[in-house]
Amino acid sequence: MSFWEFFWLIIAAFVFFAYLMMLFSIFADIFRDHELGGWGKALWSLFIIFMPFLGALVYLIARGNGMAQRSVKQAQDYEAAQADYIRSVAPSAASPADQVAQAKQLLDSGAITQQEFDAMKAKALA
Repeated sequence: MSFWEFFWLIIAAFVFFAYLMMLFSIFADIFRDHELGGWGKALWSLFIIFMPFLGALVYLIARGNGMAQRSVKQAQDYEAAQADYIRSVAPSAASPADQVAQAKQLLDSGAITQQEFDAMKAKALA
């Protein structure tokens, strides 16, 4: 195999991979769109399956703007869900007075010793 044959093989493989990624994105968008009914989804899917190049081109021209908007909305929804989850599991940033009060409650309940209370108090006030 010569250098140029290998070069064109790599180029063809890249273009084919890019085309497959575009098809996956289009199919994901078809089924992510809540405004498109079942028959519309079926017709777009059949059009893209039986006429892949033309179907993908027509879909990108006809629905490309909405495709970008739905993708951005999904990313924002994921980001909001992630931020909510992080807020729910992250410890709250209590004031030093609250930390000392919590440590005092632990001392009064017998969960910690006086030395541990003093260390927690020093850390909270530092």
